[in-house]
Amino acid sequence: MNTKPASSAAEALVKMRMALHSGDMAGARALAETARRAFPDDAPLADAAGDLAMKAGDATAADAHFAAACAAAPAVNDYAVNHAIALQQLGRHDRAIAALARYEAAGRRDARHASVRAMSERALGRPAEAASWYDIALGIEPNRPRALHGRARLALERGETDAVQKFNRALAASPGDPELWLGKAQALEVAGDVGGARAIAEQIIGQLPGFLAALTFLSGLRLAAGEADFTAPFRTAAQRMPQDAAIAATHIETLAGLDFAAEAAEVAAEARRRFPGEAHFALLEAIHAGSAGDFNRAEAIFASLTDERPLRFLHEARHRLRVRDPAAAERLLGRALEPDPWDISAWALRGIAWRLADDPRAEWLHGQPGLVQLRPLEADGGLLDDAIAELRKLHAASSMPLGQSLRGGTQTRGILFHRTEPVLARLHDAIRATLESYRSALSPQDDAHPLLRHRDAAWQLLGSWSVRLTGGDDGAGDYHTAHIHPQGIVSSALYLVVPDAARDEDARNGWLEIGRPPPDLGLDLAPLRVIAPQEAHLALFPSTLYHGTTRFGAAGSAAAERMTVAFDVVTAPGART
Repeated sequence: MNTKPASSAAEALVKMRMALHSGDMAGARALAETARRAFPDDAPLADAAGDLAMKAGDATAADAHFAAACAAAPAVNDYAVNHAIALQQLGRHDRAIAALARYEAAGRRDARHASVRAMSERALGRPAEAASWYDIALGIEPNRPRALHGRARLALERGETDAVQKFNRALAASPGDPELWLGKAQALEVAGDVGGARAIAEQIIGQLPGFLAALTFLSGLRLAAGEADFTAPFRTAAQRMPQDAAIAATHIETLAGLDFAAEAAEVAAEARRRFPGEAHFALLEAIHAGSAGDFNRAEAIFASLTDERPLRFLHEARHRLRVRDPAAAERLLGRALEPDPWDISAWALRGIAWRLADDPRAEWLHGQPGLVQLRPLEADGGLLDDAIAELRKLHAASSMPLGQSLRGGTQTRGILFHRTEPVLARLHDAIRATLESYRSALSPQDDAHPLLRHRDAAWQLLGSWSVRLTGGDDGAGDYHTAHIHPQGIVSSALYLVVPDAARDEDARNGWLEIGRPPPDLGLDLAPLRVIAPQEAHLALFPSTLYHGTTRFGAAGSAAAERMTVAFDVVTAPGART
């Protein structure tokens, strides 16, 4: 590499390109850093340095270089787009949109700008804005592959009736993209063509046995069809790709998500033998053996672990709660919380440990007035009837999902409030108004509390979905097993349809239990609060509280219907965390 300093920014650019062309990425970047110090206000040089950083996988350096290019040449849209892409790599979609917003007029004439803007709008949970920007991009460049893919995915997520056609259009531009083929299969399932969806999923896996999302999707189709061995595709894939440890890990996760803990432990044990260098499988075997009640097996594995990850400490703490050792659990949870002091899963277990130990902090964490509320929905006339009618249509094409708390019944797909039906937008507005009333009744801000630290921050809804229970056809009843939503700060249940059976004070069919530990812990702690479902009422509570329902119904019938909407609350982008 020629180390002589460049006499101009143009000469530096030539040297950088020559180094890159010869395969010397490190040399090219060193030249760029030297030249940037010599010519700090040269926009093309800063942009080229950012491009090198992106090629090297250093999005942090790229962010700084592209920002400098934008500052030096504020009229150049391309520099802003490059900057936004670097910010997307860093997960800073709010900053990416801010970087692009100053160039909106030019961006509406540039397909690349519009497509990049759409990606960040979608990532921030603004699907209508994302769809609009993708449509702008495709209006300028109809065959732009990324925009076609993003727009098709949005159509699926929003419940647009032409989602299959949009995937076909995207596939015409990128016929070899397996993600698009999976998207088409998912769109076909939503449209009611389960056979077509399954055929595509099986073809994908036939060609790409390690495509985890396709394996999970096909397993879900098999579960919905009532097949007992619904995870068989994972075993077949593992036989075809015995070197791929991710197949086993996802197989374990899929089994455990539906309470097949013993089976998950056996898959983990087999994976430990096949992948002796993968310490994660020992942890997974310990986790699921403990969940299945094989405490001695779990104890022996935990004692042998050298794994120092927070995940290990979190799950070993869970094991200590099973054997009723809250002091040991608290020590382990302290270690789990070191890298992320506000991890919801760890705080949820800490609440149980404090209750077992009669620690007064348990009352501070979950017993303060206002943390758990049942509030009437602040809705306009006719909203609930309209929403119920629309949701029944969605449930007719829904099934019980993989990896969720639901046992029986159906759950709507995707994010409910990203859909395009106007009645769902009205319901979203009513929920937001009720949520603000909940906030106003909370105790003052407390920077040490996992929820109250966010009391005065901006809130928004993250996930949203509807669940419909009809009692089940096997006589056992439908229910939600005790669980938490670790991505949120506030969790919820909005009651839309409540059957007469749920009003029985003695039977307590389908009642919400807040604070009862999950079944695998085997603890006899009672719930902190039991809520009788009331139509047009919204239950709200900290996401650090485990919650589930009692069993509902003994046989399926329209008269026994129970329908809810739920969602998670998070802090809005840019809010203090």
